[in-house]
This record gives sequence, structure tokens and C-alpha cells, in this order.
Amino acid sequence: MIIGSHATMYSARADEDRAFLRDTLGLSAVDAGGGWLVLALPPAELSVHPAEAVPRGDLADLVELYLLCDDLDATIAELRDKGVDMSGEITDEGWGLVTSIPMPGGARLGLYQPRHPTAH
Repeated sequence: MIIGSHATMYSARADEDRAFLRDTLGLSAVDAGGGWLVLALPPAELSVHPAEAVPRGDLADLVELYLLCDDLDATIAELRDKGVDMSGEITDEGWGLVTSIPMPGGARLGLYQPRHPTAH
């Protein structure tokens, strides 16, 4: 029934963010027509967290995207070698080590090394 998932990001600098995802993070891409890139994501998981309210608006609008890695320090070093400013804080949440990747358009992608079982 379900064959995959498709996430959408919005950006004032979409071309730069697409290039960053393709060239810096190494995500493969296809041209869906007219130069519109659709990028392949690694295997994905979905978790549903309980909440009655969220600090940023309507609960129905809250979705976050995190990329997973198996070694956060090595991933940060690799991204720094590619010129990414990985000076953000790393937090130990118990279930994983967490930081974020700054995008050219201003958004931040979550990045974490899980300490919990993963679905893949």
C-alpha cells in the first residue's frame, strides 16, 4: 500500500539548498522536469510523539526532519571538510547525540546518532 515517503522543504534560496543537498551531503537526484530536482533520501523512519501543544503554532503543522548517522563526530568532520559551518551545539538526549546542519537558505536539518534501535 505505502511505497515510500516524500518530504518537502520550502526555501527562499531553493537552488542553493538543492545544490547543498546534492553536492555537499551527497544525496542523489533526478530531474523531474525543467531542472526541478527530486532528491533521494536514505531509508527513513517515522516517530509520533505525544503533544498537547507546541511552541511554534498549530500542532497539525509540526513536522521535523532529522538525518541519522552512525558516527556523529566523523560526520561533523566530513561536513566541515566540505566547508559546512558545523559550529552548532551537540546535545546528549539519552536516546542519541543531536546537532543540526545549517542550510544555505537558513533552515537547519536535524542530525543525530541514535542510541535506540532503528527500524532499518
